[in-house]
Parts: sequence; structure tokens; C-alpha cells
Amino acid sequence: MSETKVMEALTWASSFLHVHGRDANAGEWLMQHVHNWTRSKLFYHMRDPIADEKVELFKQLVKEHCKGTPVQYLMGYAEFYGRDFDVNENVLIPRPETEELIEGILQRTDKLFPKNQVLRVVDIGTGSGAIAITLKKERPHWEVYAVDISQDALDVAKANSRKLEADITFLEGDLLSPFEGKGTRFDCIVSNPPYIPDRDREDMSVVVTDHEPHLALFAGEDGLDIYRKLIPQAIGLLSTPGCIGLEIGHGQGEAVANLFKEVNAEFNASVELDINGKERMVYLEVE
Repeated sequence: MSETKVMEALTWASSFLHVHGRDANAGEWLMQHVHNWTRSKLFYHMRDPIADEKVELFKQLVKEHCKGTPVQYLMGYAEFYGRDFDVNENVLIPRPETEELIEGILQRTDKLFPKNQVLRVVDIGTGSGAIAITLKKERPHWEVYAVDISQDALDVAKANSRKLEADITFLEGDLLSPFEGKGTRFDCIVSNPPYIPDRDREDMSVVVTDHEPHLALFAGEDGLDIYRKLIPQAIGLLSTPGCIGLEIGHGQGEAVANLFKEVNAEFNASVELDINGKERMVYLEVE
């Protein structure tokens, strides 16, 4: 048995991570992962020794993160809305800010539709399936669809839907193209599309740019390329009443809201801030 205690290993990790410009919390996350512990268990075992093989695995993971691999890819999962979603380098790591998009959709659909009405909902660019699966778990009576242009991403999403027992219809395709010309309409359309301007790439952390899929991150010179294509499609397939919810980058609110007005001058989309006070969501409600 090693003489290295949990607390000592975490102290080493914190220092090593700091020197390499990484989040010191990564040490705790990886220690929990190595032992399959909850956070409370981690603190309970702080003064306990660690088996030699677990010390080596822990140090290896910390060093891999310092080289740039995101913690979530090292662990193989990310928490989102209280559930663990499998992730790999074919999908974007779900962010806490996107949980606020979920909240906004649930609040607006509760207001627009009678309780327990079966809604047809679609998540565009589903990635890991986090949005589609969460909506299905929160509203089991909904009919939920999910689309992605990447078959590799859909494989991850399908695995998550099986693991979390969420009945989702998955389709491969570019945005809403799988539904166009088929008479399909949706009560709610939601998307967290790529929205980072290409010009921002060089200023971003290598943890993101060297590992997460660029297809899910970047969207042209101003970051609005996907919205220009998606918004007219979405409006064309939206039922009345209905709502559209889109995640955006900070500073894009007015431009995205104006894209709705370009389709219909009477559409007043609302721009909402996230918990950090940054523009993060745009919603259109049609009554």
C-alpha cells in the first residue's frame, strides 16, 4: 500500500495544474473518477492512503489534462442537468450555460401549451444528445427528435439515450433538412449550434481548440453562419402556438434577434442573459 494519502496527491495535483495554467478543481474531479467517489466521499477519505496503481493513474490523468485533454474526455462523461452523459472527441462537452436554455424552454412551453399536451420537439445539432435527452426525461410525454450532421456524434447520442432510457428519434442531416418538404411541423425547436467566430480561434484555450470538434464550435467570420440558415428553416416548420430557443454567444443577441425579423417583421425575439450576465439565449414565442 502506498504511503501517499489522498490529500497529498491533491496538493501535488493542485500545484502541477496551477503551473500549467489549468483549473485546480480538475484534481478533485479526477480523484473522484479514479475511485468512483462522490464529492462527499472524497472529503471523507482525505487522510486515507491510495493504492499505488491508483496514484499512477491519477498522476497520468492530471498530466494528460495539463497537456490539453479536457477532464470530461479523460473521464469519458460530463454531468448535465443532474445526469451523466458519455462524451468523447466527436461531441462538444455539455456546458452549464446550456442548462439555462433547457429551463427557458420548459418555462415557455408550460406557458404556451396545456399541461400534459404531447408536443413535437426537435433538437438541432444534438451532439451528445444532452438537450434532447434532458427534455425527454423532464417531459416524458413529449415526442422528441434529434438531428446532427455527424454520424459519429449521433452514435454517442444514441448510446446516451439507451443508457438514460430516453426514447428519441435520431436523424442524420444538415440542420432541419431531414424534415423539409415532408409536412412535418414542430411545437418547439431548440438548438445550441456552432456560434464562435473563426477569428476567435487563436485566442481560445488549446483544451477546446485541440480537442473539441470544430464542426460544433465555429461558424464563419462573425459566428452567425448557422443562424442565417437555421432560423428561416425553423420558422417554416414551426407550429402555432410554438417556440424556438437558441443558444448564442455573448454579443450576438441583437444580430440573431434581427434574423427573425428579416423573416417576419412582426417577430420580436427576446434575448436572455445567463447566470453570469452574458447574452446566452434567444427565444421566439408564437401564440
